[in-house]
Amino acid sequence: MDILIVEDEPEIAHLIQLSLEKEGFFCRISRDGINALRMFQEQPPDLIILDLMIPGLDGLEVCARIRQKPGTKDPYILMLTAKGEEIDRVIGLSTGADDYMVKPFSPRELIARVRALLRRSLRQGGQNQVNRTQHFIVDVDQRTASRQMNSQQPEVLDLTTLEFNLLTTFVSNPGRVWNRTQLIDKLWGDNFFGDERVVDTHVARLRKKIEPDSASPTFIKTVVGVGYKFEDPPVA
Repeated sequence: MDILIVEDEPEIAHLIQLSLEKEGFFCRISRDGINALRMFQEQPPDLIILDLMIPGLDGLEVCARIRQKPGTKDPYILMLTAKGEEIDRVIGLSTGADDYMVKPFSPRELIARVRALLRRSLRQGGQNQVNRTQHFIVDVDQRTASRQMNSQQPEVLDLTTLEFNLLTTFVSNPGRVWNRTQLIDKLWGDNFFGDERVVDTHVARLRKKIEPDSASPTFIKTVVGVGYKFEDPPVA
């Protein structure tokens, strides 16, 4: 597994690299945000450990730009920061980070978080599973999703890792009502820290990519006072 470490403090970057390489991971290091984006484009990693306060572009901007770039690999992002306020965790997760750690942290905890993130695709998929509904085809093994509208050709959807996992959760259980706590457990597991309203941010982003009109959703319905459910009306 290829891990990109984006950290401007040499001692911390070296410690993270040594800890992960002892566990068999291949690591690369970037000291600033601009170089991190260049390294991401040249060779997309499986996971990015991203410090919030880095030169050039800060971690939030780097995270947002990576999530906006379509590519063959959509890496997990573990964000690091010396700040401990809850608002920082919420902002980090809402820009597309998958997990969040506050400095100082132990190498053992970091390794556990990394392994938990890299296992997430197995937890979602398990076996070679393809979920088909009236409008969507979600291939869990190949990590691809497409949408069929009317008689047109299926449209391949450009989804982030979180958006793909969220859509997979919905189409696997049509009609089921999910509250935020249940969706957090599916998407982040025990590694979630922050405000559960971050789920609303990711649902809103997914709606913009799959709904004909995100302001009046056809597929992902809001259940007032509870959460969300997926509906799949017949193709017109």
